[in-house]
Amino acid sequence: MTQHRHALTTMAATVALALGLSACGGSGSENTAGSSTAKPTFAAGTTMAKLSAAGKMTIGTKFDVPLFGLKGLDGKPAGFDVEIAKIVAGELGIAPGDITWVETPSKVREEYLEQGKADLITATYTINDERRKRVTFAGPYYNAGSTLMVKSDNKDITGPESLKDASLKVCTATGSVDSENIKQYLEDPGKQLVLFDVYSKCADALRTGQVDAVTTDSAILLGFVSASKGKFKTVGETFYDQPFGIGIKKGDVEFCEFVNDVLTDAEKDGSYAKAWKDSVGDAAPEVPKLPELGPCE
Repeated sequence: MTQHRHALTTMAATVALALGLSACGGSGSENTAGSSTAKPTFAAGTTMAKLSAAGKMTIGTKFDVPLFGLKGLDGKPAGFDVEIAKIVAGELGIAPGDITWVETPSKVREEYLEQGKADLITATYTINDERRKRVTFAGPYYNAGSTLMVKSDNKDITGPESLKDASLKVCTATGSVDSENIKQYLEDPGKQLVLFDVYSKCADALRTGQVDAVTTDSAILLGFVSASKGKFKTVGETFYDQPFGIGIKKGDVEFCEFVNDVLTDAEKDGSYAKAWKDSVGDAAPEVPKLPELGPCE
């Protein structure tokens, strides 16, 4: 057992107690995950040791994605990505109140890690080979897939093949994997593809009729459909796998392995399931199985 694994074992009882107290006290996200504040010990010089000693960390997430990362009126983000990050922070002995959250839309995530503006990023962050050149990914912690969202009364768009009609416009976020993958389904990508920095602007464009569809992963669209109160729906099957990973600085294999161990233990002790139920559960009650974790490289 490595030193950080020993630390995790030591922390397990504390985390279980914190979760139990949360269950008695309601579903407030401050106490649902990552609530442990005891200080574990780690090998000197590791990222874990540095963050644990500092007692605080900076985490990147989305601020405009319902159910996964959405900034509320209290100024704090909430969602499954946020809860997963809290679990990791908790195993470092960092309480939710000692996390500084920064908004990391798709186009800035790699540079935020490279420039040290975030210690890790949980932001519906799809793992792929291109991003692996700049980022080390722990996880995945959730498997999503690309799909389409349209207005609920739209009967013409039934899947990506419907977008061969050059008069139709589809929106997604700059820097997302969908901004490239959707092009193969479009007759004229230069005219049909609309890009914004965040997905909420795509949802607004769909609502006002400026675009005919929005494409991104099913998890993000699940949130927008849920928040639309019946105005939006998803159509067709998923057409591109999107495993969500936790982005950390390229080459920090020890930190990556630590995070993977945290995810594994979180599934075993129920905190992974609780994080899902407290964030996405009302819209998708079935708790997903933690995907098979990939290599840290």
